Amino acid sequence: MARTILENIVIQQYKEQTFFSFCEYTNIRFFEILYFEKGSGSIKINGKTVSHDSNSFFVFVPDDIYIVEPETATSTIAIKFLKSFFRDTNIQNQELPVNDWFRKIEEILNSESHQLREMQFETASDRAHLVSLVNMVATEYLNTQTHDIFILQNSLSVILHLIAHNIQFTNTSEVKEVKNSKIQQIINYIHSNIYNPELLTTKRLAEEFHMADNYISEYFKKHTDISLKKYIINYKLKLVETRLKYTDAQDSEIALDLGFTDSSHLNKTFKAYKGISLSAFKANLA
Repeated sequence: MARTILENIVIQQYKEQTFFSFCEYTNIRFFEILYFEKGSGSIKINGKTVSHDSNSFFVFVPDDIYIVEPETATSTIAIKFLKSFFRDTNIQNQELPVNDWFRKIEEILNSESHQLREMQFETASDRAHLVSLVNMVATEYLNTQTHDIFILQNSLSVILHLIAHNIQFTNTSEVKEVKNSKIQQIINYIHSNIYNPELLTTKRLAEEFHMADNYISEYFKKHTDISLKKYIINYKLKLVETRLKYTDAQDSEIALDLGFTDSSHLNKTFKAYKGISLSAFKANLA
């Protein structure tokens, strides 16, 4: 059946439910989008309870545990990317933009602002677009006869783009509380262009943010307590860790993707900053 082309993506739709069972995919789920189409109530996420209402969205990352506790009849749509999806090398997955999807998801995984898991939107139109796309994907995917892979592929790509676009990327573990909107813009720009090293040179950043070449690094460190160069490297190494944890990518592939000279350069940088080699890090994951 055509449905197996997305066998490692699970899409579930529930209508007018007053009880939701525990999510059976928690241990194998890599990333999930949960849309509350209708209803109100609460959702317990990793032991913390928050409220939800109609047209609200939540995103979940590996190891998140949640349970929906409806107060009124509730309708939901859930899109779950299983961990196996980004490790599966079969021909069907090769036909999908898996690498692009992973890049969008890792932006969200490495953001601190998603900690409460409920999405905030920059504009009402972004929320409306996401509602339409999620409904389209659910309708198409859950068709018991067939589904159009072109519609699913492109809709999922736009869904992930919209979510990544609306997630703020401040990493509070590395950067002191950012109250400066210009600094936030620089951080967002770095995260959005991390795979384009030519856009992250001091000269290019200075041009983008209308500053002098010799001032932007000083400005960034003054407001964040970390140098611009170190921030970029630290963020790259976070992405390296994510790749090592959740994909089967070779060290050489990761190095090429993130602008390192080769796997040796990546390993030396990783060890210098993390105090552990790539091979030792991977061994600890086993």
